Amino acid sequence: MQLHGIHHLTAVSASIRENLRFYTRKMGMRLVKRSVNQDDVSAYHLFYADGIGTPGTDLTFFDWNMPREQRGTNSIIRTSLRVNGRNALEWWSERLSSLDVAHGGINERDGRLTLDFDDGEGQRLCLIDDAGLGDEPTPWKESPVPAEYQIRGLGPVVMSVPSLERTDVVLTRVMEMEHVREYETSSDAPHTVHVYKMDGNGPHAELHVAVQPTLGRARLGAGGVHHVAFRTPTENEYHEWYERLNSMGVPNSGEIDRFYFRSLYFREPGGILFEIATDGPGFSVDEDKATLGERVALPPFLEAHRESIVANLKPID
Repeated sequence: MQLHGIHHLTAVSASIRENLRFYTRKMGMRLVKRSVNQDDVSAYHLFYADGIGTPGTDLTFFDWNMPREQRGTNSIIRTSLRVNGRNALEWWSERLSSLDVAHGGINERDGRLTLDFDDGEGQRLCLIDDAGLGDEPTPWKESPVPAEYQIRGLGPVVMSVPSLERTDVVLTRVMEMEHVREYETSSDAPHTVHVYKMDGNGPHAELHVAVQPTLGRARLGAGGVHHVAFRTPTENEYHEWYERLNSMGVPNSGEIDRFYFRSLYFREPGGILFEIATDGPGFSVDEDKATLGERVALPPFLEAHRESIVANLKPID
């Protein structure tokens, strides 16, 4: 039983209208689900993905009015967005410059070409050449980005811990990941990054763990990451993961039905929130694929409260 790579990543925005414009108009991702945080219905939960919301392409945001993230360790420190080839990275470098989005140069890191940049709230992102590996996404026909340069999905995600030992135990013994290599960064504060592999080949199936013992602990805020989710393909395996966590004494949320997928949450030893999520049933379970994200979608258990929920949401278009 193995995880199949990154399912989605959920971050925090305190400027959700600008967030929507950035990821749809600048990054060319499709808003595939306009919903609410199921545990805090006063807040939007927006999902950006490929043309149909394929698992592994979702970058999502909670709409929370919070100060900026206090950066540090015990947190997710960079989210990679996959594109195919140097030509795509060169195209994106020119596009980001034309949109006044500050970015680094095209550099090689861990044997792959990368292009680092931040969104308007300081969310740390990276475009990475995946060499065409991973599931083939469905382009969004209305994207301002040509199909050949559109974002293909997520991965790897980079997290930071002050010490590797206990996190390594959870990743390898509990989550069945394989430690495959490590590399050194060339930043102002060089550190070692350890690469853990799930099922599959390519950045979509990797989690990178930076060991940064000199940093203080991060504090969640706007521009920070709330959690990262990993793919499990079937409900049977999802139930098996729940049984596995319990048998190994890992505290967890229990099985939660999010309607669009099934979720299981737990924290690694440094406190970073992990989720195991099923591929299905998917975002078209309650919307036509042609009109995904055009209206506020609510799971059935919230539908009876639609009028009051929608009335409390601010307009974002």
